[in-house]
Parts: sequence; C-alpha cells; structure tokens
Amino acid sequence: MSIDLTGGYDPSFDYPLSGRPENPKMRDSVSMWIQNNSGDFGLPRFCIEAVAGEWHNRGIEANIAFPDGRVLIGAGGFDFAEPKLRDGRQVTLNAGPLTFEVIEPLRHWRMTFDGSAYETTVFDQAKGVTDGPRRRVRIEVDAHMAAPPWIMGESLAGKTDATAKAVGAVGGHRHEQLFRCTGSMAVEGEAERPIDGTGLRIRRFGDRDVGEFPGHCWMSALFPSGKAFGLNAFPPRLDGTPAWSEAFVFDGREKKYGKVIEAPWMTRFEPVDGPCDLLLELDDGQRVAVTGRTRNSTFIAKGSPMFGDWTFEGGPHGVALPFHQGDALYTMGGESAYGMIERSLPVDRWEVLP
Repeated sequence: MSIDLTGGYDPSFDYPLSGRPENPKMRDSVSMWIQNNSGDFGLPRFCIEAVAGEWHNRGIEANIAFPDGRVLIGAGGFDFAEPKLRDGRQVTLNAGPLTFEVIEPLRHWRMTFDGSAYETTVFDQAKGVTDGPRRRVRIEVDAHMAAPPWIMGESLAGKTDATAKAVGAVGGHRHEQLFRCTGSMAVEGEAERPIDGTGLRIRRFGDRDVGEFPGHCWMSALFPSGKAFGLNAFPPRLDGTPAWSEAFVFDGREKKYGKVIEAPWMTRFEPVDGPCDLLLELDDGQRVAVTGRTRNSTFIAKGSPMFGDWTFEGGPHGVALPFHQGDALYTMGGESAYGMIERSLPVDRWEVLP
C-alpha cells in the first residue's frame, strides 16, 4: 500500500518564496537534520534563514557532530547566488556554501554544502567556545520523503478545515517531514564518509517572533519499518502545571495524535549516552513509550550566536537560552533508529549546570 506523502497539503508550500517579500520581517527558511544509520556522525541542523529586510544577508547554521564529542560548525552570514529555476519556478534556496533544492515537492529534495567549518568539541561549546581550526567540508545529500508532513497544531486544525491546517501554529507556515537519505561527506584531510540514514526537513516562511521563549523539547525519528514519531513540547509552568505539547505516531499509513506525558527536559546536559526517554499519550488513550540515548551532540551556550557572525538587524544575536541540537538512538515498539533532538531550558531551571 502506497503512502500519501502529501498528507493533504498543498505542494506549492514546499517551494521557496519567489523574490524578496515586501514585509521586511518576512522570513524564508529551510532546514534539515540528518542522522547516519551507523551513528558514526550526525548533521544536527543545516539551516538557511533569509529575512526580507536584509535579503542579501542570510544566516546559515551548519552543524556536524561525532560520538567522541568532536564538532564542526559552519555557521555564519552570507550573500546568495541567483536561484535555480525549473519550468519558470524557483526551486532553490541558497546562501554562501549551502543550497537546498526541491526536486519534487513533498517527495524529493537535495542539499549541498561546500565551505569552511571550524573544529571544536561539544564540551568546549558548553563553555562558550565559538571558534577553532578551519576545515573545508563538502556534503551532498539526496533526501526522499518517507512520511506525510506534520505541523504543530495540526491535530486541532485538521478538525476545522484545510485552510486552518495550512496556516500552522507558529508565525506563518511551517511543516516538517521525515525522510530517508543517501550521500557523502568529505572533511579536509580525512577519508570521505558515506551517508545512509534518515532525517527531518523543515519548511518555514512567515513573520516570526518567538517572544519570551520558555524552553522546549523537539524530537522525532523514522524507524526501519516506516513507523515514526514526532513531538514538540514546552516545559511545565513554574507552578508545575503542564504546558502545551503535541505529538504524533505514524504507523506507516496514518498519523495518530496525542500529547507528551514525560519528556527529557534539559535540566542537565549529557551529550553522549545521556538519557532522553519520553512517554506519549494518544487521543485514544493509548500510551507509547520511547527510550532514547544521546549520540552526536552540539551545544550553544547562553549568549552565544546560533548563526555565527550573521549580523542581521545589528546582530550577531546570542541565544537567550542554552540549546542542545543533536541526535539520539531511539527505541519504540522493539525497533531502534537514530533521530533528531533539540532542547532548551532557562539556566535557573537546571539541576546541574553545564
């Protein structure tokens, strides 16, 4: 039985914006998280942020992580080249060394990176280190979508109408989609490494303002059978009452929705082999347990920039909360696979400081 990879979404939402928007705060963005099946390295977030007010000045986040704690960071601000057109339609979003290309919307994408990245460790990142020796890195990834898209708020919007579903829950439109991928990574002075794994692609555009961000936990994974899960949740309020969360479990045919009962809030940071278990409760009352252990991690200390020397609107902008971006080995229903994890939490809520 074939999967409807569109999930009822309009494929046109997958394409980059054509031209500079009139609203100076309008953003156009694509990102990918990639996990190798072998666990020997991960690419926890390659992202382009293009803001209309400074259209020729785009931010890149490019993270490469290894299980021994080594990381390579290719973040920064860059100009862009003329986008690629196909049948008169823009199909690429690019900035400096990074390009995302739509081959077939909601089904097939490519990512390439050819540029410089500095080398450090996740342990030094936790101390605020944001530089190191430079290496040229070349990456090619061919990504085939393996599950329908998901947006935060979809379980509620889907009960109203398709228009509400397309709007999304956070600042304009945002959808994410799990995929399988192949490719290669070459780091200067090292043997080329094959990529054979899974990942998550995020397509977002709109006027974004996260305001007073309380922290979050965002996780997903695609298993060998085609089953998958995903979630996004905010931490419990200071009075202990639960905050907003949403989760889904994909059985290979359809999504079932629910909420997060237990999540690995970042009250401490263990970048390798740290616990990241979670418990979901679906709308039908079924509880789904997922066990996880961190594997390849990067860290952004409070006050450090996520996008390197990107100086839009007077930046660079340091993060208000410490961020963990990485991958983890998850087990659900007897199956195991590497998937993504991103967490943040105010330092005053940590049990053990980094």
